[in-house]
Amino acid sequence: MTAPAAPIATAGVQIAGLRQTIGAYIALTKPRIIELLLVTTLPAMFVAAGGFPDPWLAIATLAGGAVAAGGANAINCYLDRDIDAIMRRTRRRPIPSGQIPPQRALIFGVSLSVIAFVFLWAAVNLLTASLAVSAILFYVFVYTLWLKRSTVENIVIGGAAGAVPPLCGWAAVTNSLDAAPLIMFAIVFLWTPPHFWALAIGYTSDYRNAGVPMLPVTKGAVEARRRSLVYAVATVAATLSLALTGDVGVFYVAAALALGAVFLWLAWQQMRQATTKAAMALFRYSLTYLALIFIAMMLDQFVRFT
Repeated sequence: MTAPAAPIATAGVQIAGLRQTIGAYIALTKPRIIELLLVTTLPAMFVAAGGFPDPWLAIATLAGGAVAAGGANAINCYLDRDIDAIMRRTRRRPIPSGQIPPQRALIFGVSLSVIAFVFLWAAVNLLTASLAVSAILFYVFVYTLWLKRSTVENIVIGGAAGAVPPLCGWAAVTNSLDAAPLIMFAIVFLWTPPHFWALAIGYTSDYRNAGVPMLPVTKGAVEARRRSLVYAVATVAATLSLALTGDVGVFYVAAALALGAVFLWLAWQQMRQATTKAAMALFRYSLTYLALIFIAMMLDQFVRFT
């Protein structure tokens, strides 16, 4: 009567193993980064549409964008597996921890990238698909393979890849580009250095041990803090310049001023206090700041008409 226990136990182990494998592949796509990319995509669609975009178009664009970002991140994990194994922050990722063989991760990433292009072309339009693929190629070849390990300006130039999602969102609605999405691109592009340099200050020894020439490693934390403040000022100026396009109104400008004031204050505090705690406070707020700036763009489309 007790014979079935062994098969049931075996099945339980197999299910647990399958869950771990699926979880590892999901982790390979870096879901938290995807979330932030999508937060900058959807509001751009609302602004382009002047209100609610077509629901199916929004779902298709977000789904295709998530797959594209996941593909790029998986390829990045494959290419950076050696330094990921060295750094405390990344050594538990699926490849260095042995959960996924490197070759399978590469195949997974390339497959996702191809699927994303075909899907976005078929379900949205060719311009959006091309922009998504351009971001993948830039992230993989320009940032990961070229800039990341060779220049202190790695994250400054490489940030262009992460700034493409608003272009995709706008292009999905209009099948074209305009001044507003280019300013949105600039917002993310200028926001990227202070965001990553704050993180790099907190993990300077990790980047030094891995041989990655982040600014705090090569020029020191003082220079990283000084440049972060300069980029923070430029970022806030870019957010306010969006009003010049006429695509956003008073609600957005008020939100950009309030959110930007906090961003500048934290960047200033980081330079004045010169502590890792202040750097990490700027890093954490920068995530919230970018998300709320784009959400404000979206909400502004409705507040202006009430």
